[in-house]
Amino acid sequence: MAISVRERILQTVMSTLVPVAAAQSASIFRSPPTGITREQSPALLLFPESDGVTHRPNNLVERNLVIRLVALARETGNEPPEAIADHLLVAAHAALFSHTTLGGLCLGIKELECEWDIEDADATAAAIPARYQITYRTLANDISQQG
Repeated sequence: MAISVRERILQTVMSTLVPVAAAQSASIFRSPPTGITREQSPALLLFPESDGVTHRPNNLVERNLVIRLVALARETGNEPPEAIADHLLVAAHAALFSHTTLGGLCLGIKELECEWDIEDADATAAAIPARYQITYRTLANDISQQG
C-alpha cells in the first residue's frame, strides 16, 4: 500500500527528533490524544497542523505542510521548566535544520513562529510551541509520488 509523501515527511521528522529527545532525557509523542503526565515530562510533541497547496506547475503540486513542535517541561527543583523546555526546543530546532531537505523528501524547512505558555498547576509547567513550514512537491494525481 502506498504512503503519502506527507506521511513520509512526518515519519522522518519523528525519526530525526527521537535521538534529540533521548539526549535530553525527554519523551517524544506524535499528536498525543491526551495530556502529558508529569512522569512523561519533559516531552517533545509533534502536531501536523495543515497541508496547503500553493502552486500547480504542470502535473506537479507544491505543498506547504505546517507542523507544530511543543517542548514541554515541568518544574523539577533543579532547573526552571522554561529553561528545560528551551534546551529541548533548541536541540530539536538544530536537528531539523541540519536536515533541511529531510533526506530529499522536501524542498526546505522554514521557521514560522514560537510562543511561550507557563501554567501553574500542581507544579509549574512550561510549554514552548514552535511552528515550521515544510515545502514539498507531489504529482497532481498521486500524493504518494514526489514531484
